[in-house]
Amino acid sequence: MEKLDNRVVTVSVYPQGCADEAERSLEELERLVETAGGVVFATVTQMKNTPNTTTYIGEGKLLELAELCKNNSIERIVFDCELSPAQIKNIENETDAHVIDRSMLILDIFALHATSAEGKIQVELAQLKYTAPRLVGRGRDMSRLGGGIGTRGPGESKLEIDRRRISSRIAFLQNELRELERTRQTMRAQRDRSGIIKACIVGYTNAGKSTLLNLLTDAGILAEDKLFATLDPTTRKFELPSGISMLLTDTVGFIRKLPHHLIHAFKSTLDEAVYCDFLIIVVDASSDECMEHMAITESILESLGASDKPKLYIFNKADACAHERLYDLRLFKGHSSRVVTLSAMTGQGLDELLSQLEHLCRDGKTVELFLFPYTEQGALNSLYKQAEIRNTKYIEEGVLVEAVVDAKTKGMFKRFLKA
Repeated sequence: MEKLDNRVVTVSVYPQGCADEAERSLEELERLVETAGGVVFATVTQMKNTPNTTTYIGEGKLLELAELCKNNSIERIVFDCELSPAQIKNIENETDAHVIDRSMLILDIFALHATSAEGKIQVELAQLKYTAPRLVGRGRDMSRLGGGIGTRGPGESKLEIDRRRISSRIAFLQNELRELERTRQTMRAQRDRSGIIKACIVGYTNAGKSTLLNLLTDAGILAEDKLFATLDPTTRKFELPSGISMLLTDTVGFIRKLPHHLIHAFKSTLDEAVYCDFLIIVVDASSDECMEHMAITESILESLGASDKPKLYIFNKADACAHERLYDLRLFKGHSSRVVTLSAMTGQGLDELLSQLEHLCRDGKTVELFLFPYTEQGALNSLYKQAEIRNTKYIEEGVLVEAVVDAKTKGMFKRFLKA
């Protein structure tokens, strides 16, 4: 039996002509609630072209919502939008229930799934920045504190103290995050110097990104049928059948109505998409909204400044799709993009995926001949780590090596190029 305090009422306000879109968004909101450990008891909707600036929903709907919560002992209300601090306060005053919006719910899920030090700091910082202006205490929480030892000063409210503590905590977390970002930048620089190819796995939440990384690398990442099951980025080394090595990074999933401040909060980890050599965009082919999900993903990539990267589209969960549907999906971009249909769960389509990855890794690469003197074995070892070695021959002058290299690697070893 579900606990009563896990039950929530969801609320949606949508303009005329957008009922279908609102319904899809509410279905996703219900999955978010379930991921956070709640159960949707009821949903209240209102068609309204302009939301009420005071309470978001109209007065009549607000009374209906208050009665619904009172009669069923509902303590939590989740709005499928972003509410202002004043709106939250006014709705709570009328309903006597705890009110959160979509962004606050997503942050709650992020807090649930953050495991790394950086992830936890990013979540807490985003929560504090978002909730600080929404501290709108009620009743005894707004009582005045007397002056004297242990207080900031006479007449300061608990709300003011909370805000001051939050400001101090935000400053501390920002400093911690800067230190972690410097470490991440150092790691990226080391990867760049190594010359190894970097690919970033992106896509809508629950599209199967973690399952794909597990399939290719045995990464052992938690892969659940839940939204935002993965929050912290995971990078694993992967070797293609030809011997080419690459780094694959799994990232947090995207979602509709993902506020800009949340994207900014996780910029240091989402930047993996900016600094990679190409993107692997995973789409849930079994979803009726797969094309919309892909459009949202591409829109977020554009906001990150990563839209110009070479892309490989993977239509995942092919085992749950009809052949006709997969055929249509493969043609969605014509012949200008690389497209693979795959089941990361069963391995169906894996050979085609590996072939496409081979092509992407070889794009812009050339076969070059290098001559390493016997006194430069350290440099030769570095080339072995960064290039595909085709042939090696030992001659009087040194080691003659034929290798497939990209422009960056060729530049790094240009002094050893054989004329």
